[in-house]
Amino acid sequence: MINEVLNKKSDPDLYKEFLLGNRDAFNLLMIRHRKALTNFIMYYVKNVEIAEDIAQDSFLYIIINKKYYDFKFSFKTYLYTIAKSRALNYLKREKKTIPLTDIDIDNFVSELNVEDEVINNVDREQIISAIRTLKKDYQIIVYLYYFQNFKYKEISEILNISMSKTKMSLNRAKKNIKKILKEEKKHDDRSRIY
Repeated sequence: MINEVLNKKSDPDLYKEFLLGNRDAFNLLMIRHRKALTNFIMYYVKNVEIAEDIAQDSFLYIIINKKYYDFKFSFKTYLYTIAKSRALNYLKREKKTIPLTDIDIDNFVSELNVEDEVINNVDREQIISAIRTLKKDYQIIVYLYYFQNFKYKEISEILNISMSKTKMSLNRAKKNIKKILKEEKKHDDRSRIY
């Protein structure tokens, strides 16, 4: 069992402990990040078992190449960048393009907090439906920003895009979600009248 002293340490401190040979420190990093990382990989591969394998492979890569981590980046950003690369390599090897619209994102929707009264007044299914209609790139940015709490800079590093493109894409995604939800609300209001 991982001791309470380790559990209170930040990711960089745990990584430093790991570099000094403390396996429990790295195990705790895996426990902290495995589930969310697997969910992130699901946006690419749409298969739980494959996503879990890629997540495990990403952690293994870090163990084998432990000296390459640069502490100027957050551990989480580094981990997600590796996982994204591995997921894309898997898709390239398998020559698969997987539509994101079928991914079950129900467990993330409750965490979405878009600043609009319209979204606060709709049910979960409408939000899920709206997010599923977004372009794949927008879905990934929404997930990283709202569900994983990455900052714009971290998202741009993970996805290898400019910070301005990250901000623009997130704003467009939010506008699209709002537009979809407003249209659904108008449609619902009209059907109640008839």
